[in-house]
Amino acid sequence: MTVKRRYVGRAPGRLDLMGGNGNYTGGLVFEATTAEGTWATVKLRDDRQILFFNPQVRDIGWEDEVEYSLDDLSSDEYVRQLAGASPEIRWTAYVLGAFFLLKQWFPDRITRGANIHIKSEVPMGKGVGSSAALEVAVMKAAAFTYGVELAGIELAAACQWVESIIAESACGIMDHITVVLGEQGRLLPLVCQPCLPQPLVRLPDELAVWGVHAGGHATGGAEREAARVATFMGYKLICDWEHLPVYLDEGSQIPRWTDARWNGYLANVQPSLFRSNYEQRLPESLTGDEFLQLGQTHVDPFTQVRPEVTYRVRACARHAVEENQRVRLFVELARAGAGFEQMGELMYQSHYSYTECGLGCESTDLIVSLVCEEGAASGLYGAKISGGGAGGTVVVLGRKDAADALVRVVERFAETQGGTPYVFEGSSMGADSFGVLTLEG
Repeated sequence: MTVKRRYVGRAPGRLDLMGGNGNYTGGLVFEATTAEGTWATVKLRDDRQILFFNPQVRDIGWEDEVEYSLDDLSSDEYVRQLAGASPEIRWTAYVLGAFFLLKQWFPDRITRGANIHIKSEVPMGKGVGSSAALEVAVMKAAAFTYGVELAGIELAAACQWVESIIAESACGIMDHITVVLGEQGRLLPLVCQPCLPQPLVRLPDELAVWGVHAGGHATGGAEREAARVATFMGYKLICDWEHLPVYLDEGSQIPRWTDARWNGYLANVQPSLFRSNYEQRLPESLTGDEFLQLGQTHVDPFTQVRPEVTYRVRACARHAVEENQRVRLFVELARAGAGFEQMGELMYQSHYSYTECGLGCESTDLIVSLVCEEGAASGLYGAKISGGGAGGTVVVLGRKDAADALVRVVERFAETQGGTPYVFEGSSMGADSFGVLTLEG
């Protein structure tokens, strides 16, 4: 009797300690993994069918068992149609895309179907990279099953392509590279141009990072999309004033626009130059209709300018420029193991800059305020909204012995909001360090 092997991959979630929207502005971000992870078990079949089983989604009314055929994976447009056939199976775009991409890259190896069982400890909709954990865990295990070694930037970029092109969710590579290269007890600095990871940083032994979920949905798209559109509006206006042509980057796997001076990234604009030459010229707000009436081209392939929406152009452009400088200082302090209160102050500045961009909400603001009230004397140094903003999770920096102060924050929040928030504590290895387990039978 032939024994069929099963292959298991795992990827953690991520917490955004600093940087957030640097994903698409070319900034430096500083990321941690979560203790929670997503597991994917892949087993080859003798036919060409692909069966996904994901019991986690049953609780929210989605179909937990969905079947496709390798023969259906003919084009990215058709794969999008398959996964988008109904809202209940829309989640499969994040994993079906992995098999489509592998089939395109390695047609001689992807000749048999597979059963894929997914088990996730990473809560969905909390702004901690659940989609990236899902994509990376499945892609890592599936590639290995077919005799393909995917790792590092190549693995992260493949998963970013799936999320951007197949799942049609505008994203940078921040989440994917974090859950690929992250390590337990260390943080990953990443320059998002488009993916330049720096050496991991071990925080001083006395420090800890927590995530406190505020009860909202972190990926509530309207506010996040508006902030992204406003940022690209500001970038395009600045390029026009400098007579810089903005054009499609033909060498990029992920569609993007670029220029000859700043390479398409607002983070490359010096804060002093922004303050002196551009900030006051940028409109505080601009409707989509007003922008289009100027004859402008929108230079972000993954969003659209909506005529009826009012965009916070000045605040969003300023955040892209100044956040990059805040993160650079934060990372230097973390490497030096000094200046903890200053690190906390940078987090507060980052949070309120997010708020000016329209990415805050009452619940996350409340958690940040409660941490600030506890103060550095209690061992809690700083807090900010995590990831793309608009609700979700707040990341907190403090001493390990400040757990009691964090409990007080959680309890006071629960008294006000009527529900106890989920707390992320600890970290775990990324997908590359975990590798792929082989199970017999």
